[in-house]
Amino acid sequence: MEKYKCKSVGIIGSGIQGVCVGLQLIKKGVPVTIFDRQDPLSIEFKSASYGNAGHFSPYAVLQFNRPDVLSDVPKMLLSSDGPLALKWNYIPKMYNWFFHYLKNFNKKSMLHTAKYMHQILNLSNDAYEEIFKEIDITNLVEKKGIIYVWTNKNLRSRELEIKVRNDLGIKQKLLTQKQILELEPNLKPIFDAGVIYETAMHARDPHGILKEIFKLFLKKGGKFIQENITEIKQIGENQTIIRSGKEEYKFEKSVIASGAFSKNLTDQLGENIPLDTERGYHVHFKDMDNLISRPVIFLDRGFGMTPMNQGLRAVGTVELGGLKNPPSQKRIQYIINCAKELLPQLGEHEDEWLGFRPTLPDFLPILGPSLKNKNIIYAFGHHHLGWTLGAVTGKIVSGIVAGEKTNLDLSPYSSKRFN
Repeated sequence: MEKYKCKSVGIIGSGIQGVCVGLQLIKKGVPVTIFDRQDPLSIEFKSASYGNAGHFSPYAVLQFNRPDVLSDVPKMLLSSDGPLALKWNYIPKMYNWFFHYLKNFNKKSMLHTAKYMHQILNLSNDAYEEIFKEIDITNLVEKKGIIYVWTNKNLRSRELEIKVRNDLGIKQKLLTQKQILELEPNLKPIFDAGVIYETAMHARDPHGILKEIFKLFLKKGGKFIQENITEIKQIGENQTIIRSGKEEYKFEKSVIASGAFSKNLTDQLGENIPLDTERGYHVHFKDMDNLISRPVIFLDRGFGMTPMNQGLRAVGTVELGGLKNPPSQKRIQYIINCAKELLPQLGEHEDEWLGFRPTLPDFLPILGPSLKNKNIIYAFGHHHLGWTLGAVTGKIVSGIVAGEKTNLDLSPYSSKRFN
């Protein structure tokens, strides 16, 4: 029997997911065209693959469907100054998401999510290392670990995180306040303890890394068309159609990798997927990246800082408010205040940014074919781990497109769980 080979693939989305899927397919000899309204090589490119925290976080198995935080959620949502916020005009549009979220707000679901996040997170760094051998990552990636700090106020949550990660075999080193200050002496000691993931990496320039991977994709024969895709459908068994406002394009298979904007396309395919967005913010403190040697995340405050080429990037908060609401100055000011509380040496900030993390109510991504259109493949819903999971998503989804067998259990990532 002749081995199957896909004849052509169109990918919607030029963020880290779409570009990594495209690169892996090109390596398999499949012709690929990526579509996006923004060119990844442009300075105007400001997607989540530009503005994220830059962490490669293979340990981040626990998400927000945790019983230990249930009692805190209403208080955080009602606070105007905290790590979690809700745009009240968006509540009616989130009913479906909240319905599925509450169904997954229990210990069993939490452990299910942790198990299957670990399955792919455990492969994430190796997948990137494979790509890094082919691109120039000089001044783009550092391997100094990532530190999380906390106060004794929420020790129950910290103990849960440590136990779940220990049970999964994740390497972590607990630190006292003194040990943290030995590693990062500029921090103000407003925390009690923490943990370091010593093998973790961080990006000095996430957009710079994306550009290098994208240039490798083009060098190997990949194509890019800068158009805003508005429609997708499957015709018969072996053809999909992608349409913009200008043109119609035909491929044997298509991949939706449009992050938080993917729902506009999946709705056309008759699937009611409860995809929504966690809005996140960042600011930069120019020439302040030398104040810390590695990323530091303050769990009590829900924010973190990463030393980058642009300066010290302060990132954080989860704001539930959709794609159309304007940025919140309260969220931005919250991050600035948190950063200056932990690093009083900081001066004026610049480059205020709002981005959209595509999130599903069980906090697992969707990786696999559409239920009703088997030649259309999904690759979205990675919430705040999109950057970490980019390279491994490329390997998994390219294998699905190419019809390859895998030892991974991919059923938990199917959209079937919501239909």
